[in-house]
Parts: sequence; C-alpha cells; structure tokens
Amino acid sequence: MTDFPITIFHNPACGTSRNVVGIVRAAGYKPTVVEYLKAGWTREQLVELLAAMALRPRDILREKGTPAAELGLLDPSVQDEDILLQMVAHPMLVNRPIVATPLGVKLARPSGAVLDLLDRRPESFTK
Repeated sequence: MTDFPITIFHNPACGTSRNVVGIVRAAGYKPTVVEYLKAGWTREQLVELLAAMALRPRDILREKGTPAAELGLLDPSVQDEDILLQMVAHPMLVNRPIVATPLGVKLARPSGAVLDLLDRRPESFTK
C-alpha cells in the first residue's frame, strides 16, 4: 500500500475508464485496478461508494448497453434498494469508472474529473 492509495473500478472495454487508468499511471501512481465486471459488486460495497460520493444508485445507473430498461429500472418509481440489488446481480449496470483516493470518491466522467482526486498531476497525457 502507498501513502496515497488509489482504487479504480474499471471496465477495460470503456474508453473513459482506460483514459482514467492512463491519467493516474501517467501521474506516477500504481493504482489498484478492479475489473468490476469480473469481480462483481456487493451491496455493502456499493452503499459505501455511494455514501462517499453523496449519490443515489440511480445517479450511477448505466443505461446504455445494459439491461436497465428490460429490468424496469428506468421507471422513476423504482426504489434505490431495487436498483442496488440489480447492480449486484448485473455489474454492468454500474457506470464507470469509479475512483477512490484519500481526496474522495467520484464517478470520473469525463476522464479529466479524476484530476480532482489526485495530489499530483501527470506532466502530460494524451487520450
């Protein structure tokens, strides 16, 4: 573990997610990269991340390329707990990348948003 631990919940098929990993590494960090589509989520893990971001499950619900519509999750009446349970069952429903550092936790979209979570910046980075 380093003095400035960074965890990136990452989907390698996502350009934004790849850019975030690249930015963090270009700044000289060795992040813990969690491929959440393989590792999955726990309800508790999502609750903790959401609390740290001051967001609700709907705020990080990915609609594009997921079964969100088929599962009825786009209906505004769907409760947070139901969305959470579906996110655990279908990890792809969580938008990415989520980055956790000592400076906070955030959904790093666009990828440059990760810079707010770093205590140093890369000298250069090209997407």
